[in-house]
Amino acid sequence: MSVEESELLKKLDLTRLPRHVAVIMDGNGRWAQRRHLPRIAGHRFGTKTARTTIETCARLNIEALTLYAFSVENWRRPKAETDFLMQLLREYIRKEMPLIQRNNIRMRFLGRIEELPPGVQKDVRDATERTNTNTGMWLCIALNYGGRAEIVDALNAILSARQNGNAHANGHVANGHVANGNGAHPSNGNSQTAREASTPASQIASPNGHTSPLERITEEQLSAYLYTEGLPDPDLLIRTSGEMRVSNFLLWQIAYAEMFVTETLWPDFNRARLLEALIDFQKRERRYGGIHSASSESSNGNSHELNSPRAAGK
Repeated sequence: MSVEESELLKKLDLTRLPRHVAVIMDGNGRWAQRRHLPRIAGHRFGTKTARTTIETCARLNIEALTLYAFSVENWRRPKAETDFLMQLLREYIRKEMPLIQRNNIRMRFLGRIEELPPGVQKDVRDATERTNTNTGMWLCIALNYGGRAEIVDALNAILSARQNGNAHANGHVANGHVANGNGAHPSNGNSQTAREASTPASQIASPNGHTSPLERITEEQLSAYLYTEGLPDPDLLIRTSGEMRVSNFLLWQIAYAEMFVTETLWPDFNRARLLEALIDFQKRERRYGGIHSASSESSNGNSHELNSPRAAGK
């Protein structure tokens, strides 16, 4: 650990770390361009940053880390680049598995996995299965992911479950993060079946199996069908490269996340920069739409936890 990292670590309150950190890893292409290197060089160097970030968060006992690896929009890039990214992902999973196991990390993949090349799907399944008995940090890789697509998939899954008479069944949870293709549900949620599309809302079955008017969908029900089912919402969203946008990432889950945007490009985002983001997070006053009360905080050291959207059911 460098002197800079040691000094930053001293400023960090290890009892007030975010439960879930989400990262938009941006800037690989610009990093390579500035060095007159091909874009793929930036992607490859970015995997080293990912390794450092994963290991650091695991050692800090952060509950979950989500990395935005590949979006549904990224297929618009040249085929040579997307092919390389898929191969790099497979290589990374195999190469980093010893690190993952050594740090007791559980892997989870978020997105439309069933649309990925067969080899990638196999590696995703294998990584999930090999780490499912671990008990440490959740490492979530957002792969072929889109925030809007996730919400659409969740809604379609709820409609499908209601039509089949098991709207309140929890069977989908067991496969929520397995490489079955759709994150939070075993059905093919990325599009409605012909039967679903042609069925009037008034004829969709209620949980008891009888047809009835479509019931309202609650926030809790929708959350239970998202790819991130069972995880706390991100407390901290980090974006590298200075871009001020969320890029269709965890749109539902980041409603109350604190954002940290840095001009640092992803390949240069080292452990010191991560610690700076965590220190900055601890300076924020999180009110979740309410009013901060100094007296209530002093009388209850857990006020920040009790007032969270998840604790309050918001």
